[in-house]
Formats: sequence, structure tokens, C-alpha cells
Amino acid sequence: MSRKANRSVRGSRTGRPVMALLDLLGRRWTLRVLWELREATLTSRALRQACDDASPTVLQARLAELRQAGFIELEPGSGYRLTARGKELLATLLPLHRFAERWRDA
Repeated sequence: MSRKANRSVRGSRTGRPVMALLDLLGRRWTLRVLWELREATLTSRALRQACDDASPTVLQARLAELRQAGFIELEPGSGYRLTARGKELLATLLPLHRFAERWRDA
């Protein structure tokens, strides 16, 4: 991950790795981009459509941040896809997704 431990991030003066990760994941459209890439490689245009026509400026900023963090990569001629680290992150979020589904139905 591009953020270093002990470096201040939004919401934390300590810069603990978990805080840096939560800061990144809490940014607008970050989780949605990761979710949309879970099963397919998508172009910027396809991602924008999948993200309910998110602002191109904001979407490009999130894509750059996710690339810098090592969660996604740009495959020339194909589009964006999850890296192994991105797939690992998504796998850790799936229990939260399942919990949210049960919570919704309760």
C-alpha cells in the first residue's frame, strides 16, 4: 500500500495501516469500483456506467488511488481489473456483504 505506517491520514494522527486502508475505502466510489471489478475487467467508460455515471474526475482520482495502492491495474487494451491484492481485499469484504444482506432482511 502506498501509505506508510505512522503517517497521518484523515481521521488518524497515527497513520496505522488499518486507518490508512479505511481512509481509502471510505472515499466516494472506492468500494463501488472494487465491487464492479469483482467479476470482470472494465474500461473507464464501463466503470462509469456501472457506477451510476459517477463524475469522470472523481472516478479517475479513485482509479489512480486504487492503482497506487496496488488493488487494481490497467490492462492495456482491456481496461481495469483487480490485482491479486485487490482480490484478497474483496475476499475480506465478502463476509461484510453477507452480513449486510442478512441485516437488510431482518
